[in-house]
Amino acid sequence: MKTTLPEIKLEEYTYDLPDERIAKYPLENRDASKLLYYQEGQIDNLQFPAIEKLIPADSALFFNNTKVIPARIFFRKDTGAKIEVFLLNPLKPSPVITLAMEAKGSATWAAMVGNAKKWKDDQVLEREMDINGTKVMLKARITSRAPFEVTFEWTPEEIAFVDIVEGAGTVPLPPYMNREAEEEDKPRYQTVFSKHEGAVAAPTSGLHFTDEILNKLDAKNIKRQELTLHVSAGTFQPVKEANAVNHPMHEEQIIISRENVQTILNNIGKVFCVGTTSMRTLESLYWYGVKLMEDPSAAFFVEKLRPYQYEMQEMPSVEDSMRAVMTKMDRDQTDVLQGSTEIFIFPGYPFQIIEGIITNFHQPGSTLIMLVAAFVGEDWKKIYANALEKDYRFLSYGDASFLRRKR
Repeated sequence: MKTTLPEIKLEEYTYDLPDERIAKYPLENRDASKLLYYQEGQIDNLQFPAIEKLIPADSALFFNNTKVIPARIFFRKDTGAKIEVFLLNPLKPSPVITLAMEAKGSATWAAMVGNAKKWKDDQVLEREMDINGTKVMLKARITSRAPFEVTFEWTPEEIAFVDIVEGAGTVPLPPYMNREAEEEDKPRYQTVFSKHEGAVAAPTSGLHFTDEILNKLDAKNIKRQELTLHVSAGTFQPVKEANAVNHPMHEEQIIISRENVQTILNNIGKVFCVGTTSMRTLESLYWYGVKLMEDPSAAFFVEKLRPYQYEMQEMPSVEDSMRAVMTKMDRDQTDVLQGSTEIFIFPGYPFQIIEGIITNFHQPGSTLIMLVAAFVGEDWKKIYANALEKDYRFLSYGDASFLRRKR
């Protein structure tokens, strides 16, 4: 077991990103973006539809099918003051997002509150709205300020919270877009394969995919797999620690199926992923399998620094890890596992499952830049310099890259 961690100097993972290079709006067509292809130190500048030729035939490609909820809910006080409640994660009646979205009548969420000084503890804010032809009264009150917890109540009670959010909420665009959400953002800040509500940010590398491209992948016998990681607002949390290892990582809920695990077992060495969220999920799954090998009753939670506790020669094979997960599923008589991860992937991380990743271009000094650097090594600087030189668009609505693992 390792006893020391590397120092990850934040200053080494920054670059100059001019504001005009940040994509504030999506392109007219999803697949019209550029695609930077990196393999073995070489870079090619392509268009995104080329992706179907680059993914090897008979490989497995994992997508995150989380669905962004309109997490920004606004109330107006009698005085005219505007209060914003930004939903972070559910607390009651269940901390499990899939169950929380089905809540009836009331729900409590951890939240960020805008203009909180003007919202008194005993004050109930109200908002009337129309949901599918039904008049709904939504009420909200603060039940804790450290940190903020907001309890919602609504009538009629039989309406699910997911419908309340869809009716009252606004698309939570990333703060760096520096603009209000518009009607166009509702469909475009959502992947075409999104299914399970719960994310407050989109898995943005998936935004480039169209049904036509997905059909072409199927024609190549590329095994498309969907998993779920509900992206949290923590993904935008800036790293402030000089030694990034000390950065407090956000915890995110994940859902894995038996089919996911079996597909990994059948395609070891041929697993690719769409997005850093899919990568975090699959690599976390490996470490959960390791935990199960050590303790068959271990909870599905992957701690931030767990991967760095092992020497290379101590790590179980992917096959052994996945079989431990399958044994857990058999024992629990389930085809689905729900858990959470706060895994931090930075240079020095021992990748286990992923051979290539499709991802956008990330903020300077972010945890996601460090993930990219872990995957391709120091060439991340060459990749980003090329993207800047070739006028790529950056961040959520920006262009894409396809990065093959540095060996």
